[in-house]
Amino acid sequence: MTQDYSHFPRHLVAVDCIIFGFDGENLKILLVQRNFEPKMGEWSLMGGFIGNEETSDEAAHRVLNTLTGLENIYLEQLNSYTRIDREPTARIMSISYYALINIEKNIQINEKYSAKWFDLQDFPSLIFDHNEMVEDAVLRLRRRASTRPIGFELLPEKFTMKDLQNLYEAIFNEQFDKRNFISKINALDILVKTEGKDMTSSKKGSFLYRFDEAKYEKKLAEGFMFKI
Repeated sequence: MTQDYSHFPRHLVAVDCIIFGFDGENLKILLVQRNFEPKMGEWSLMGGFIGNEETSDEAAHRVLNTLTGLENIYLEQLNSYTRIDREPTARIMSISYYALINIEKNIQINEKYSAKWFDLQDFPSLIFDHNEMVEDAVLRLRRRASTRPIGFELLPEKFTMKDLQNLYEAIFNEQFDKRNFISKINALDILVKTEGKDMTSSKKGSFLYRFDEAKYEKKLAEGFMFKI
């Protein structure tokens, strides 16, 4: 006999996306200006309800694609937020995700959502519990970046060693000794030094590197531990 669930409470379930980017110096977060009540005109994370025919992962990918036009974005489920009074209009539970975007990609921001990049160290207060979601996402990003090479998702395909150091300093919000940082990165042996140079940094220029994902996966299978 089929179970009758009609007498149980029904709740709305949404996804909210914390979208990180990197401009070469600072870690950024992409926010949208809310165009409906409640809290119209205030800043929030990009989100939406999960459809009847999709998983939360599929909903998060749809939300990101709707906002940025991008596909195949690094996306990771973060946490669930179920406080009874988290939204004033209805009982809405949210599953949060964080995404990493290379800002240099051809991002077509949907003008409908009045989206804007903010410095992670200086962004406006967000609606509901979205500030808490951002705090949780930053902590997760730092944990992941220290044990997995996910930081390369935020960089262009080719980058200088200075770009890489700037990125990790932005993620961890601390300064690293240049010599020690380069030594640690070289010891990982997962970068390929290209023949190209970035000539904007000095007359001699700085060599460009790229992440060797195939080499990393091979080393990983052999028991390699990524650690920054």
